[in-house]
Amino acid sequence: MRIERVIGHVLGVPVGAVFHRRLDVQRAKLHQTNQKGISWLFDEDGSKVGDAIVLHGGYEDDEDHWDWIRYTGASEGKDKDASGRLLRSQSWSYTDNAAMRLSYERAHPIRVIRGYEGDPRYSPNDCYRYDGLYEITELRTATSRSPAPDGSPIKICQFDLRRLPEPEQAQTDLERRVIAALDELDDEQDDDPPGQEDQPGAAQTAEKFPEARSMRVRRLIRDTAAAKRIKKLYEGECQLCGLRMVGPDGKPYSEGAHIRPLGKPHHGPDVEPNILCLCPNCHVRLDIGAVVIDEDWSVIRRVGLFGVDLRPKLHMSDEHTVHPEYVRYHRTHWEQKATDPE
Repeated sequence: MRIERVIGHVLGVPVGAVFHRRLDVQRAKLHQTNQKGISWLFDEDGSKVGDAIVLHGGYEDDEDHWDWIRYTGASEGKDKDASGRLLRSQSWSYTDNAAMRLSYERAHPIRVIRGYEGDPRYSPNDCYRYDGLYEITELRTATSRSPAPDGSPIKICQFDLRRLPEPEQAQTDLERRVIAALDELDDEQDDDPPGQEDQPGAAQTAEKFPEARSMRVRRLIRDTAAAKRIKKLYEGECQLCGLRMVGPDGKPYSEGAHIRPLGKPHHGPDVEPNILCLCPNCHVRLDIGAVVIDEDWSVIRRVGLFGVDLRPKLHMSDEHTVHPEYVRYHRTHWEQKATDPE
């Protein structure tokens, strides 16, 4: 069955959409096959160009850092062992590698789909997730970390990809305008108010309207697909205090809180391992550093919280793996703010 696909976003498939099986990814026209890592299609001139890749615990030379990816090419047939080590060298003449190289030359964006066996910092639980568009910034012939079974070095086709800016991850003009407005708020937050540096004590007394405004706007319009999944998983129950708020309509209310915040200057990823289901009060407590989470998942109060009963440890479902890197970043950030002069 021939599936018509496009370069770039697939209309109607938003960034953050999840799919239970690889076959579902293929049926959504995000990827050419339900097995291979690299997908290609025919460009307008009939040439084969790469349009998508899947990150799913592929080769040992792969690297995933969310904003940028180092991706290993492919070769025909079974080309690796169970540990991800390659059995033989790769060639740029192989269809998949040649298609990716042509997309690099033509500056075509690449769709990235992450599977549950990828880097645990960014991977979804037991499914596949469409994570938006990336551009190929560099390609090279490199030497694999491990030699071939006979001890000889293995040459690989390697690609570096960089995630496109947030406005280009949106599929409608309205979404792009909203994201641009959020970026403007972040830029305002980075700048001191005019003349503030000349006023004694201004740093202590100035109201940070851009920061507060940005936080409110983000909560209103950036309840992302990943956050919605986490909230549904916990049925609105706060992971920090256990509160479950229910409205008159019988529906629970909670908020998806990013542990390492999105946007400048933190640049946290919008992925399930970086999101908690919290009540509004605990969301604020997390955002202002009133509570942090220790290495053993203990909930630490950094200020007095009167009339509040927090759980001794962060509650986590078996279907939700919070990555320790994000709680470590959050904890270190607020510990440093407590010691650094304003």
